[in-house]
Amino acid sequence: MDTKKLRKFISYYKPHKKIFIIDMICAFGVAALDLIFPMISNIFFNDFIPNRNISALLIYSVVLLILYLIRSVANYIMAYWGHMVGIKMEFDMRIDLFKHFQTMPFSFYDDRKTGQLMSRLVGDLREVSELAHHGPEDLFISVVMISISFIYLMLVNWALTLIIFSFVLVQLWFSLTKRWKMREAFRGTRKEHASINAKIENSISGIRVCKSFANEEYEVDKFQVENLKYRRSYKNAYKVMAEFSAGNNFMMEILSLVAIAVGALFLYFEIPNSDFNLADLMTFLLFTAIFIRPIRRLLQFTQQYQMGAAGFERFYELMELKPDIADKESAIEMVDPKGKIEFKDISFGYNEHLGNVLDKFNLSIDEGKTVALVGPSGVGKTTISHLIPRFYDITEGKGEILIDGVNIKDIKLESIRKNIGFVQQDVFIFFGTIEDNIIYGKPEATEQEIIFAAKQANIHDFIMSLPEGYESYVGERGVKLSGGQKQRIALARIFLKNPPMLILDEATSSLDNATELQIQEAIEKIAKNRTTLIVAHRLSTIMNADEILVLEKGKIVERGSHKALLKSNGLYAKLYLAQFQGFIPDLIKTA
Repeated sequence: MDTKKLRKFISYYKPHKKIFIIDMICAFGVAALDLIFPMISNIFFNDFIPNRNISALLIYSVVLLILYLIRSVANYIMAYWGHMVGIKMEFDMRIDLFKHFQTMPFSFYDDRKTGQLMSRLVGDLREVSELAHHGPEDLFISVVMISISFIYLMLVNWALTLIIFSFVLVQLWFSLTKRWKMREAFRGTRKEHASINAKIENSISGIRVCKSFANEEYEVDKFQVENLKYRRSYKNAYKVMAEFSAGNNFMMEILSLVAIAVGALFLYFEIPNSDFNLADLMTFLLFTAIFIRPIRRLLQFTQQYQMGAAGFERFYELMELKPDIADKESAIEMVDPKGKIEFKDISFGYNEHLGNVLDKFNLSIDEGKTVALVGPSGVGKTTISHLIPRFYDITEGKGEILIDGVNIKDIKLESIRKNIGFVQQDVFIFFGTIEDNIIYGKPEATEQEIIFAAKQANIHDFIMSLPEGYESYVGERGVKLSGGQKQRIALARIFLKNPPMLILDEATSSLDNATELQIQEAIEKIAKNRTTLIVAHRLSTIMNADEILVLEKGKIVERGSHKALLKSNGLYAKLYLAQFQGFIPDLIKTA
């Protein structure tokens, strides 16, 4: 983790610094108390036991008991409040990342799998939480215990201390060497974790398609491939971790062996100018046993650091991505918009390798008018509807899109989108109740407003026929509703939002003929005196539009009313006849 990332990580401690400081004070207390026991043991061996000082022995025993009680309280605070620091930081990071996701444009989601983003939001940050809690504790306690141990042991016997610490330096070199391998290995596991999450999310979301094609085994085979990659990534990570752990455990055992063997030799040969005795050796061995603890903590910290740092780096990578569609500093609010929309020399393409969908496109929609876009698939109808609310930005040239004469890039995104009602062909229904889905159009709406919107969308009677009414659950992605019912709920959201501009992208595509007529009446009602853009495949739904624009190859090739376009006997007439005579002309087949 480089300095910039480390500073970002540390910044998440600031809102919780009081709890963190208490946690560190307790960690220091635990470390200090762990070192008191061998010091007192030295006094026991050198003074109390040889001199049979029972009263002092009892006093020191009571003092030790009190210290152990204090240590237990400190451990409780570390276990509880220490974890709370970690979980609070995880909470802050998760909300920051979720907010960041809300600022990202459509293009960000076009290139990423939902499961991978979920993994970044949940799995990666769980590892970061553990690092945030245990990392500072383990590092702080280890440094305190090793430092005090070194000083005390130097006072007891400097020669034996230097011999022992030379082995610690070898162990440190070994740990650092293996740490880099662990870092790369665990970074790989996080990537595979995200990939398998994406595969699971994709398969479960498409389970109905899978079953309709009887492709269960095919899905299992595809999952098996991802599962094997996941297993291999952890196999490699655990192999490196095992080498790290086994090597360090071996060196710690050698450390104890060196302390016993060399200390015994010091006693046996009675090193000159040394008052090293058996009590000192016993103290040395106790300190060595305690000294191993901070080394284990450091090793645990190293492993935890690799996993937590890998998760934080992936979090940081996403947070550093800046949305390519954002407000200017000088962006303004829309005040009482009239709804005149203009496209001037607009060029746009989703991918530079595929060319432009629109090329120097021009269009003007007067305020309060209803304009329909028709034409074969792929000519840019939906693209036009997505450019107005800035779901995407124009990709080249000096073109501009204006609302009431103001470039939309000079208007705040939130202001644009709050003043536009958008209904897509692929309606998304949130898991929850029908009321939850309708109220999405206006979260502060009253019950009366929700019911009125539902009536306007011709969905109220259906809702009231359900046992739970508006509190009825719709299932994942509205699976308990028909296509037409989902469309009408989406329309109810727009009725509730009541915006001055409407964009309806195939908004009636899933309705049966009888319902279509009812919804058309509702749309005409809400579209009255509002600027409305309708992207239509079913031409019966736009016959009453003020103007119909026929697109071909990203350009307007015909425009006029329904009757005028039929009389001209051009592309619109062919499309209209194709729908009502039951055949599909070559033009649509090749589009």
